[in-house]
Amino acid sequence: MKLVIIIPAYNEEKTVGSVISEIPDRISGISEKEIIVIDDGSTDNTAKVARGAGAEVIFHPENKGVGAAFSTGVKEVLFKKADIMVSVDADNQFDPRDIPKLVQPILDTKADFVIGSRFKKELLVPEMSKIKLFGNRLMAKFISWVCGQKFFDVSCGFRAYSKEALLRLNLFGKFTYTQEAILNLSFKDLKMIEVPVRVKYFPDRTSFISGNLIKYVFNAMKIIFRTILDYKPLKIFGGIGIFIFLIGFIFDVWMLSIFLKTGQFTPYKYIGILGLTFNIFGISLLVVGLIADMLNRIRQTQERILYYQKKKFYYGEE
Repeated sequence: MKLVIIIPAYNEEKTVGSVISEIPDRISGISEKEIIVIDDGSTDNTAKVARGAGAEVIFHPENKGVGAAFSTGVKEVLFKKADIMVSVDADNQFDPRDIPKLVQPILDTKADFVIGSRFKKELLVPEMSKIKLFGNRLMAKFISWVCGQKFFDVSCGFRAYSKEALLRLNLFGKFTYTQEAILNLSFKDLKMIEVPVRVKYFPDRTSFISGNLIKYVFNAMKIIFRTILDYKPLKIFGGIGIFIFLIGFIFDVWMLSIFLKTGQFTPYKYIGILGLTFNIFGISLLVVGLIADMLNRIRQTQERILYYQKKKFYYGEE
């Protein structure tokens, strides 16, 4: 089995070398291992340090975002015909010695996608600020609700992917990829599990991704919302449309009751107009949902075609 480890990095010259050096030389079940650092437009010596530590480096001429760096890494891993990919951050928060724990469920065919979890095991929960801990747990509850599977940590970048998961993974977000990857693979019914991992939390360190919490939440939710619309459009548009229609229906019933009591609509015509407006708007959203659902089925067919094309192109398999 061939394992390729990717490390997206942006100005991480102080830590990327130690991350690479701590990756185990031998991993049970793995016969071949490669390390790739995706330097996302760093202005320091990240690339030089990474090469010195023995990693291959792919360089973005400008900073595109960790989501874009991750996608570049996935493409390179597929070109290398890897059986398993592990992604780990370059900031030395995660312990690379946990890589065998992430890889093992895939080797045992118990999972296609393994998520390193900082919060699944109480003893391993890092000492982070209460607002960040609350935000992570709230995001995990939301993603769990959408996917119908309980997750404890949906923002961790320390993960393992099987070849099947890599071939089926289609991401579009440039800012981040963590939640989008879970949603994307969940909607394709791949087996996903969480494995507790150790993490070092640096209170004084400002994350390039989540340093500005409001910006992070806004950009992450934008990616999540677009992904949900791609895969569950009828659930979103249809649900909102039915809700709005029912509001209009309440006004309709109110207007009808007034007519039955008084025999006329005056002076309450505005209630009927308001109800009709809600009815039309609700039905319109429902129609949009039905059209989007039809387009979603077309997209699913296209993704299946893309899957087989990628399988043939990268691995020479029919």
